[in-house]
Amino acid sequence: MDKLLIRGGRSLNGEVLISGAKNAALPEMCATLLTDEQVRLINVPRLQDVRTMRRLLDHMGVQTETHGERGGISFHAADPITPEAPYELVKTMRASVLALGPLLARFGRARVSLPGGCAIGSRPVDQHIKGLQAMGADIVVEHGYMVASLPEGQTRLKGARISTDMVTVTGTENFLMAACLAEGETVLENAAQEPEIVDLAEMLIKMGARIEGQGTSRIRIQGVERLHGCTHHVVADRIEAGTFLCAVAATGGDVVLQHARADHLDAVIEKLTEAGVQIQSVDTSAADDVCALRVRSAGAAALAAQSFRTTEYPGFPTDMQAQFMALNCVAQGTSMVTETIFENRFMHVNELVRLGAGIHVDGRNAMIDGAARLSGATVMATDLRASASLVIAALVAEGETLVDRIYHLDRGYDQMEEKLRGVGADIERIST
Repeated sequence: MDKLLIRGGRSLNGEVLISGAKNAALPEMCATLLTDEQVRLINVPRLQDVRTMRRLLDHMGVQTETHGERGGISFHAADPITPEAPYELVKTMRASVLALGPLLARFGRARVSLPGGCAIGSRPVDQHIKGLQAMGADIVVEHGYMVASLPEGQTRLKGARISTDMVTVTGTENFLMAACLAEGETVLENAAQEPEIVDLAEMLIKMGARIEGQGTSRIRIQGVERLHGCTHHVVADRIEAGTFLCAVAATGGDVVLQHARADHLDAVIEKLTEAGVQIQSVDTSAADDVCALRVRSAGAAALAAQSFRTTEYPGFPTDMQAQFMALNCVAQGTSMVTETIFENRFMHVNELVRLGAGIHVDGRNAMIDGAARLSGATVMATDLRASASLVIAALVAEGETLVDRIYHLDRGYDQMEEKLRGVGADIERIST
């Protein structure tokens, strides 16, 4: 099992290329099931979850091929396709539920295992089931599988008004994909507004879908009879960018994050700026779609701790809570972090305490006493973003830190240790 050995105390300087977003690439890979024509995705990140999703599509009969350009993969879901996602392939990845909508929309049936994944809390699939049932699907849960079909005599899903009980990102994505091939109009109320959903909608529009309102809480989709192929560039990963922003803020230094977009990180950048970090957009090319962020920091001693509350986009993202908490541990002052999205997303706290952090948890609130002098120790990653928080803390800590169970990190960060080493971190992967 691989580990990361980190020797802290170095500032970070140079350039980092931000990879494509996992949370955009995974639903977009599933969206290739909606057409029998070839779809090419560019800037697909090299992650464990992406490899798992590709194996799942291969199992279904989708022809996939890696191309020479960075992160280029083509997908061809020509008949025959087996509309099934078995447990053995999806037990480590919650995003497998995203196959349900496309399979049902195109083939009229699907058998998808209830998903597995990380242990940060409950992510129920009942909203997915209720929404697709509103579109006319028959769905039962049996033997650990969601088994879906269309009623006898019905050849397409029906447009519907779907209002979920909560804001659900994967639910919005599932309904969005399914509605593209449904008969009539579908209106998604209380829709998630994340940039990854906008990116998925833009890909579907390239494939011939009729969508409006993406990026707002109400999305309208006019169903069409078929979709065609396209080439699509996966949007840059805002959470990876935010993680590097926090790392540079904590260690000090001057780093340019290529492809990072400020408009996708408003809440995080606002807090970092209030903390004393300098962040500015940088023009790196004449091309309209190329952007970058420059982050400069004098290090933890010059930072003011910031309280925040996680909320749905465009609020402060739950996927950045652990990383910013690590920053607060070494910044000056006391802060309060409130987690409203997942009930178990403070599992990194005990590991940060092992490094010397002063944190007290009360329910969904964590009180952090800043200005801690962290010292290296052996720590264990418990989930994806917890892993990133431990890396950030280790970069600041005195001495050596060994981060165990980094397979969590590999699920969501494209070669993080190589990128950090490229800007001056003393970090190496140890295989055992």
